[in-house]
Amino acid sequence: MRAAVFHGKDDIRLEDVPDPTCGPDEVLLAVHATGICGTDAHEFASGPHMPPLHDRHPFSGHRGPMILGHELTGVVREAGARVRGFASGDLVVTGAGISCGECGQCRRGRTNLCTRYYTIGLHRDGGLAQLCAVPAATCLHVAPYGLTADAATLAQPMSIAVHSMRRGRLQPDEHAVIVGAGGIGAFLTYAVTSVTDRVAVLDIDEERLRIATNLRAAHALRLGDGIDPAAAVADWALEPDVVYEVSGTRAGLETALSLLPPGGRLVLVGLQGEFVPMDLRRIALAELEVIGPSAHVCGADLPTALQLLAARDGSWDDVAPIALSLDDLVEEGLRPLAERRSTRIKTIVDPWAPTTRPTQMRHADA
Repeated sequence: MRAAVFHGKDDIRLEDVPDPTCGPDEVLLAVHATGICGTDAHEFASGPHMPPLHDRHPFSGHRGPMILGHELTGVVREAGARVRGFASGDLVVTGAGISCGECGQCRRGRTNLCTRYYTIGLHRDGGLAQLCAVPAATCLHVAPYGLTADAATLAQPMSIAVHSMRRGRLQPDEHAVIVGAGGIGAFLTYAVTSVTDRVAVLDIDEERLRIATNLRAAHALRLGDGIDPAAAVADWALEPDVVYEVSGTRAGLETALSLLPPGGRLVLVGLQGEFVPMDLRRIALAELEVIGPSAHVCGADLPTALQLLAARDGSWDDVAPIALSLDDLVEEGLRPLAERRSTRIKTIVDPWAPTTRPTQMRHADA
């Protein structure tokens, strides 16, 4: 099969590699599309950070050059001997995260914190290839949700957003502010507005804010040019109960902290790239909560993500307008993401496409 193989920093090669084998608890997918995100771009630009290129991963067993891609949909080509409920021809989406099901965190339902957790496309070969083997336990059928395969490819990042939203314990009568509307921020906007209509989104990019408004945000504010976000939020009579910081930048974090009233909750969705000092005295005296979400709980968050994707009127092509070919992956996908100049909210890749194509995002029954 054809695959994009990660060999290290700034080194992804298009190669013909052996087809993957299907384990007894796995399904072999003909990959329809795979999303790429900031994590993939970070690995490409400065990795390896997570892929086990040099030392064998203790749980996945992988070592050596690896195929990235953890946001994928595909059609089942083969089901393992112990797999039930999936058959050849089924369109499925995978949550990508693999948990043991036996440790204390798994027994408590927090499979994302499993002591043996690892991820397809980060710790073993993933979906930037024509075929990918994945555990059947991480998969859901797409057909019941009436989604196209391209739209279903957005389910894994949407599930990250759903998990982050839930970690903030947001209630229908509460106010929320989202700092950062790219990538996960756009999906988080839609997830948050499924709970409350009192939502403001802040970003530095006008186009992202326009899309956030289309995703039901009540207010949108372009940061910069001396604008005081706290004053703007006050003008909207919106005192945030929850602030979601999604940008992963120090400026975004400082903005988020400035908006928190006493008793507020800060959810750190974006990962900071360096140590950032915080005023722990203020956090203590104002009874602020700082909450960390990690990945998603596949069994709880992935079905909700598919439901949300199906609930939107119209198309998701404003979020993901095209599917790149593997030939365009680096120069049109990963490099612009790494350099923060990508013009798309979401970039997906079709490993079978000879050239870049428009996405097909409308519901299958529309």
